[in-house]
Amino acid sequence: MKLWFSIFDRNDYKGSEPEFFDPSDYRFSDIILKNYDVINRELNAYLQKNKLKGYFNTTMVAEANSWRTISLKTWGVEMYENHRYFPETISIIRSVPGLVSASFNLLEPRGHIIPHCGDTNGIFRCHFGLSIPGKIPDCGFKVRNEWRSWENGKLLVFVDANKHEAINNTDQNRFIFLFDVVREEMLHRKKFICAMVLTSLFLQARAEKFRFLYKAPMFMQKLIAGLLMPLVYVAIPIRNSLYKFKKQA
Repeated sequence: MKLWFSIFDRNDYKGSEPEFFDPSDYRFSDIILKNYDVINRELNAYLQKNKLKGYFNTTMVAEANSWRTISLKTWGVEMYENHRYFPETISIIRSVPGLVSASFNLLEPRGHIIPHCGDTNGIFRCHFGLSIPGKIPDCGFKVRNEWRSWENGKLLVFVDANKHEAINNTDQNRFIFLFDVVREEMLHRKKFICAMVLTSLFLQARAEKFRFLYKAPMFMQKLIAGLLMPLVYVAIPIRNSLYKFKKQA
C-alpha cells in the first residue's frame, strides 16, 4: 500500500478501498462498542457545564462553528488538559492498539460538513454514534457515492482519504465519538503518519489567517512541509512529556 497525504496532492484520492468497512473485522470494534454507556455518560456530564469549540478549518463547513469538537488525542499529541473530564474514556482508548486520534464531535441542526478528502489513507477513521437525531436523507454520512445513517452505539469505519461529507438537517444536535486507528500494514510508520498530518494541520491553521496560502503553489507547500515535518516528528514526544510533567506537578 502506498501512503497518500492531502498535503502533497490537491486532487481527489483515487484508492481502491470500499466506501465502508465491516467493523466486526477489527479488534478495536469490540473495545469501543461495549463501552457506549461509559463514553456517552462522560460526554453528557461534560456538556452540563461546558461547550465544544468550533473546528478550526472553516473551509470544511457550510457555516462556521456548526461543527464543534473536543479532542482527547490528536495525531499522537495527548490533550492532557481535557483528560480530566473523560477518565474512563481515556482508559478505553488507551487499550486500542494503533489509535492516534480521538475526539467528541457535534454537528449542529442544519449543519453540513462539505465534501472533502481527509489527510491520509494510512488510517481507518471511525464514527461511533452517541446521540443521533435522525436517519438519511435528513441526517447521515456519505463516503464517495454511498450514504449511510449513524446509529447510537454503532460504528461507521472508512478510509479518511476517500471523499466524504456529513449532513444534519434535523432540529437537534448530532454527537459522535470520532477516532483514528492506523491501518495494520502501516503501523510501522505510525509516527511518520502522525507527524505528516500534524504538519498539514499546522499549515491549514496558518491558511485560516492568511487565506492566500490555500492557493500557494504546490512546490512551495511541499518545500515548507518537508522542512517542518522532521521538527514535528521530534516535537510530538517532547510536547507530550512536558505536558504530562506539568499535569503531574
